[in-house]
Amino acid sequence: MWLNSKTCKAIKESQCSFLHWLFVFLKSIKQQIMIEQFSQKTQEELKSYVYILIDPRDNKIFYVGKGYGNRVFSHINEAIFNPVGTEKLEIIRAIRQEDLKVKHFIVRHGLEENEALIVEAVLIDFLTFKDFIEVAKISNIVAGHYSFNQGIKTVNECEILYNCEVLKKEDIKHNVLVININKTYDNKRKKKSENPIYDRPNIYEATRGWWVLDKDRAENSDFVLAEYKGVIRAIFKPEKWVQDIENRGVKRWGFEGSEVTSKEILDIYMNKEVPKIRGMANPIRYFEKIPTTTGY
Repeated sequence: MWLNSKTCKAIKESQCSFLHWLFVFLKSIKQQIMIEQFSQKTQEELKSYVYILIDPRDNKIFYVGKGYGNRVFSHINEAIFNPVGTEKLEIIRAIRQEDLKVKHFIVRHGLEENEALIVEAVLIDFLTFKDFIEVAKISNIVAGHYSFNQGIKTVNECEILYNCEVLKKEDIKHNVLVININKTYDNKRKKKSENPIYDRPNIYEATRGWWVLDKDRAENSDFVLAEYKGVIRAIFKPEKWVQDIENRGVKRWGFEGSEVTSKEILDIYMNKEVPKIRGMANPIRYFEKIPTTTGY
């Protein structure tokens, strides 16, 4: 049977409409099945961890657990597909019914399985002890933000910390000095001396000095980037470069400055992976911004 052009057009539009509906439906199913997940790289870095689930309606902890991989997200899927009515699952369902999302925090990571078991037990004991009801008064329960230690972090912060983008030359918008602080910041290393001048109590002190470098290029740098294990973990604005000749000699320099908190700058450099140069041992690297070209 021959169909006129109008009928063919109607059938085609109907098919497109059906395909669009099918695409949206399948996408929604996929979102329900895999609501959240860590990248493979982040999973490997996290190892075993202890986590907490927080109800966004009152910001209170309702579950403490331990695991590895994507275990922290598994409760959401369980609440969707498991008809069992446990208190944990009912809380998650109630949160979803209000179009809200459970907050996931990683309390400690990089643990062995037996260590995670101990941390989990301590947290549960602490949070359920009858005399510790006023937990909200504890001022040091905070998220990790831009910290890269193993402290409390949201799951998004964990992903950002470990599934890092590479810092490309074309992304560099400033003259920057990158300093590798593996040896000065690693607290597990044995102290070579009890002399207080070798103390590195924080990442600023671990970055600011004392380095054999090109003073002119250092002074021309807009920012100093602290690189730890191949990734930028802090950014500083040097105000001036100084020497401590009495203790350090004439070849080493350090800077006095402040940590950068500008979101614009942090988005460019923070938690970006620095390209490796094979065989390079010098902790100092200079990167200059690429000049913009105009004209024909």
